[in-house]
Amino acid sequence: MNSLAKQRKCFILCALAIPVALLVCFVVVPAIDLIRMSFTDWDGYSPTMHFIKLDNYIAMFQNADLWQSLKNNAVYFFVHLLMIPVELMFAVLLTSKLRAAKFYKTIVFLPYIINGVAISYAFSYFFSPVNGAFDSLLEAIKLGMLSQSWLSDPKIVNFTLAFVSLWRFSGYHIILFIAALQSVSQDIMEAARIDGANTWQMFRYIQTPSIMLMVDFVLFDNIRGAMQVFDIPFVMTAGGPGYASSTFTLYTIDTAFKFSNFGLASTMAVAIMVIIILIYVVQNKLIHGIVLKGD
Repeated sequence: MNSLAKQRKCFILCALAIPVALLVCFVVVPAIDLIRMSFTDWDGYSPTMHFIKLDNYIAMFQNADLWQSLKNNAVYFFVHLLMIPVELMFAVLLTSKLRAAKFYKTIVFLPYIINGVAISYAFSYFFSPVNGAFDSLLEAIKLGMLSQSWLSDPKIVNFTLAFVSLWRFSGYHIILFIAALQSVSQDIMEAARIDGANTWQMFRYIQTPSIMLMVDFVLFDNIRGAMQVFDIPFVMTAGGPGYASSTFTLYTIDTAFKFSNFGLASTMAVAIMVIIILIYVVQNKLIHGIVLKGD
């Protein structure tokens, strides 16, 4: 028995050795180097760099364009956040005895597997002010007065881009909710039906508490995705007009490669990493508190 335990321990250590080594090499070490560079003025190509203490962090907090970019990220977050109940509703509908449910699941998930750049280019033409399909559609249904400069008006451009993001990622969240709902014990659901519970009561008191951990994951994915959104604004507007549709990640990359300030860009990358971690810790405590309270 002792020999078997040693063999099991040896197998576990060997199985974990390569993943842990890869994690250290490609995550831990780069993260440490990123923090180190955030205290320098490295321009990305010079052989030397100078330690400048907290100058990059001070410059970051005083950068008005960066704060504007962070506000733009918030638009993505709140648009996706408001759609979570709708995504959950669709998931409940698709787990019911709906005719052709498999077909609808495929259609819902399809946008997620399409390349983000391809989607961005397609929607660029869709919302184009010159013969754009969306404006043409509005004209066809006699709503041409609602036509806007969807990608050049600073007041609405972020909502347009957030809609594209929503179209791409909502199907992924719906599939996650479907998987969670299918894991709910059918014995409990059947017992509730026998006791006279209606559909809303089963959803409110059985299904929702049972999938709170999946809700936790979807919320975190929402936060992470909103903070790191890049391809959609980069392809569709390049952050314009001005910085009206720039995002934190897009501004960080511009700082590094357009303005050759890798030190400041590293500071921004550290900041976004800290923000995501802090938000997740708070969210995790709240969600787990709800789950434990429900238990």
